[in-house]
Amino acid sequence: MRSMGSATYDMRTLLPSGSVVLGPMAGITEAPFRGICKRMGATLTFTEMVSATGLHFNPDSRVSRALLTLSPEETPCVVQLFGADPEIMAAQARSIVDRYGDDVAAIDINMGCPVSKVVVKGEGAALMRTPSLAAEIVSRTAERCGIPVTAKFRSGWTVGDENAVEFARTLESAGASAITVHGRTRSQFYRGSADWEIIAAVKQAVSIPVIGSGDVLSARAAVEMFERTGVDAVMIARGAQGNPWIFPQTRALLDSGEVLAPPTATERIDMALEHAAGLVAFGGERAVVRMRKHVGWYIVGTPGATRLRERVNEVVTYAALVSLLEEYRAYVAARPGSREALR
Repeated sequence: MRSMGSATYDMRTLLPSGSVVLGPMAGITEAPFRGICKRMGATLTFTEMVSATGLHFNPDSRVSRALLTLSPEETPCVVQLFGADPEIMAAQARSIVDRYGDDVAAIDINMGCPVSKVVVKGEGAALMRTPSLAAEIVSRTAERCGIPVTAKFRSGWTVGDENAVEFARTLESAGASAITVHGRTRSQFYRGSADWEIIAAVKQAVSIPVIGSGDVLSARAAVEMFERTGVDAVMIARGAQGNPWIFPQTRALLDSGEVLAPPTATERIDMALEHAAGLVAFGGERAVVRMRKHVGWYIVGTPGATRLRERVNEVVTYAALVSLLEEYRAYVAARPGSREALR
């Protein structure tokens, strides 16, 4: 266990203007993938959401250890907690800071998860219906852990009852150092289009850094979100699935207007192999099953992708997965025009 280090983190330093961060996605943004995205240009990474209650009752469980494994490539990073008990949230945030020291730059509180098993406990997006409780969680956590505390929430609970602006002001007053706004309500889940206008309204309403989230599936969309909302940073989540190149593409477009070529099929396969090696080293042979969906994302648009996806979904060992991807790499390399980038 590590004691708290000497670094002093500030969200404005961690999120310089034009920052592009990797958002948390349960079962997807495990440590190896976060490390890849940080190397590829993500300004900051967020862990998958971790249950403060789970940590409280079973801090050394296999699940807890996995969720709180940090890639050396990504640190300092942000650890995202979820829960609805202010004392437990504050205590577990402090425990994380004591254990990981300078490797953790901030604690992010999930106030946006829409899934029923979370909100039924008053956690995640349900906290948008209890702003006083949400504020208490932020204030007590910030006071206890001694590093920046941020929060991620949605535009509101239901369409027509969006309260993101008022909620943002409440959290700022409670001591939040930054906030992330996803432009959908809880009732929308991930359907429909994200409302960027409400993100812009939140940015105008508070003085702390605001991160915009929702429908950022390309470098062009990231630049458009900056232009339309004025946010300090953009969060990319689904847009990074099988596509860590979105980070250098966005950076180039923001910095110089340069449009980088998309990765070739061979580059996609090589990245899938790197990702698979890291995931198996992290989670053992059983991680091959979790890697299947990543391979499916990496090969979107490549020749013969449908058949490869079918074969990948049958593999259960790392050796078989590597053999299959290497066979496929040789196949695409032998095709005419194989060096051409694929969109």
